[in-house]
Order: sequence, then C-alpha cells, then structure tokens
Amino acid sequence: MTRDLPDVHSAEPIPARAMDEVNRILQSGDLFRYNSANSPVTMLEQDFAAMMGSRYALAVSSCSAAIFLALKALDLPPQARVLIPAFTFAAVPSAVVHAECVPVLCECGRNYRIDLEDFRAKLPDVSAVVISHMRGHTSDMDAILAACAKMDIPVIEDAAHSLGTTWNGRNIGTLGAMGCFSFQSYKLLNAGEGGILISDDPELIARAIIMSGAYEHNWKHHDIDPDVMERVQNKLPLYNMRLNTLSAVLIRAQLDEIPRRVRDGARNHDHLVEKLRTNPLFDLPAPYPAEARAPDSVQFNLPTLSDAQLDDFLSAAEMHGLRIQVFGRSRDNARAFWNWRFLDGFIELPKTRKMLMRACDLRLPASLSIADCDQIAGALLASMNTAVPPQHA
Repeated sequence: MTRDLPDVHSAEPIPARAMDEVNRILQSGDLFRYNSANSPVTMLEQDFAAMMGSRYALAVSSCSAAIFLALKALDLPPQARVLIPAFTFAAVPSAVVHAECVPVLCECGRNYRIDLEDFRAKLPDVSAVVISHMRGHTSDMDAILAACAKMDIPVIEDAAHSLGTTWNGRNIGTLGAMGCFSFQSYKLLNAGEGGILISDDPELIARAIIMSGAYEHNWKHHDIDPDVMERVQNKLPLYNMRLNTLSAVLIRAQLDEIPRRVRDGARNHDHLVEKLRTNPLFDLPAPYPAEARAPDSVQFNLPTLSDAQLDDFLSAAEMHGLRIQVFGRSRDNARAFWNWRFLDGFIELPKTRKMLMRACDLRLPASLSIADCDQIAGALLASMNTAVPPQHA
C-alpha cells in the first residue's frame, strides 16, 4: 500500500514579509490594538472591508466571537429563538446560547445545504437566522434572503469556511446584515485563532465595537460616525473579544495570497471530484448555479454502502495514508447535532442525521499540486474497490 501521500493537514507557511513587523512589535512590546492610530488591527479592518466591498469590519478573537457579537448587536430579547442549520460546527449553537438566545435547528439535505421546506416552516417562530455555509457549501441564499426579508428577520452569515466564495458575483458574508469569518489555522487565512465581522450597518457595527471591548473612547480608532458611537457609549457591556496586533500582522501578510489560494483550491477540488465521479458509489453533490466556491476540502456521500463496507473503505483509505472523517460516525464529532448536549429539548432531525452518517470529509489544501490530487484520487478509488469490489458494486 502507498503511504507517502501528500500531507493534507499542514497549513501553508506565513509569508516571510510578516516577520519584520512581528519582530518590530515584539521588541516594542506593543501588543494592544488601541495603543496607536496605525495599529495593524485597524489596518487589517480597513483592508478586509475594502477587499470584501463592505463599509465596516471589526477584527475579534474568533469567528465564534463574531457570531456572538453579531447576535448581541441585533439587540434581541432574552431567549429569542435563532434558526441555524443542523449541519454546522458546535461553536455556532454555542454562540447562540452565549448570546442568551435559543438555537432552533433546521434540517439539511444530502447536498449539505439547508432544507428550504423545513427552513420556511420554522421561520415564523424565530427572531433571527444564522446561516452557516458549512465546509464552504452555500445554501440557496436567494430563497433564504427573500423569505427572511418578507418577515423582517435579520440574517447573519457564518462564513468561516467561505472566504473567497461568491453568490451571483457577490462575496459571501456580504449578503446578510452581518458576515462572520474565521482566521483559525485550517481556514483560508491562518493566524491560529481570530475572526472578523463585516457589515454595512453603522448602528450594528457600533454596538459590536463597544461590546468587543472598545472601552472609554477607543472607538475613535474605528472609522465610524461619532454621533452613532456616542449613542451607545456606556450603554452596553464589554465582552473583551479584541484581536491582538501580532495576529493582525500574520493575517494582513496573507491577504495578497487569497486569489491564488482560491484559484488553486477550486482547481484541486474540481480535479479530484472529476476523478471520483468515475465510480458511481461516490455521491458528490453539485454546487448551485449562483455559487462560485473557494473550497479547501472535499466532501462526498457514500449512501449505498453498508456499515461494514463503509468501515472497510475507511480502513483501506487509512492504510493508504488518508484519514477520512465521517461526520456522524466520528466519536463526539462537534459537527453532529446529537453531540450538542448543552442544548435543551433535543429534537431528532432525520434528514440531517441520514446525511451525516454517510458524509465523508477530507481536507484538500490549495498548496497541493494536480499530481498530488491524482495520488489522493487514486488512493480513494482503490480504497473503494477494496471495500466494494467492482463486480459487487
């Protein structure tokens, strides 16, 4: 068996040009974002907003913090119900709970996207919606936004996996009232931890700025109307979720890499998918026509395999050097809704459960070459032939 497959788990190195600025900051000891007018965090916010085509950006400690602040900025009443996809990371319902709201889980289908029938049925009973573009798969945003606009329900986009993805030519994260992004190690921009919140609404961003930890008049470091900020001064709690300057330096140094990473990530994904489609046992849902994805991983379903066949496939893949996660079969997986035991009132979601029990996940970084992708495809196809010999398929 071949064990020398490319490493799909390593992150790309931080560009060398960041190191001079890192060393300068370390020598100065100036790690707090509000110590200077030209803080790297402020410059990151300006650069990121301009890149996304948004009016405002607020850099914070994580994407979870961004979602939490976005919910708090909406000024929802305590125990407000917030609709979220059942296929998301545990941090999303956690942020809803942390914001003193109640998560309402919506079914997701075999294409990993929101089931619109269940979404529309549950929408009248909620005060806000958080859309997770999980693993970079975009739900039908035209239908979702239209339904929410009709009922005057605000939409927050959890775009942790979707930096670089567009919907009808618009950047994901700019479609709702607020968009939230991640700078965690396995995302397109890597600072180990960190996140950012974007919006065109000055009232929402002003509230988020204060609550992120802009105490006293530190909000003056943000490009926002002072009259708007004065209206919320001292009226909101401080949660202290600021980003530090070193993280901002690391992120800014990677902004120029985004077009290349998006291009090569899409190339790798599409090439691998084309190879896997030669075996009909791999179910690879297609994107929506409006969606131009920026994937750094690949997902496929194995709906016709028995439990024993699936186990054989996973074992064979691991023998080849590939560890494949099946969301619903990985012990204590944080993306399986039944493991969110911190939620009250468990409700079964059969469509989502069925999908998660056969949905496979493999990281596919943009740094891979086409030859690397061919090796991975060969290992996956060979593993399938081991689990389900062609004469028995």
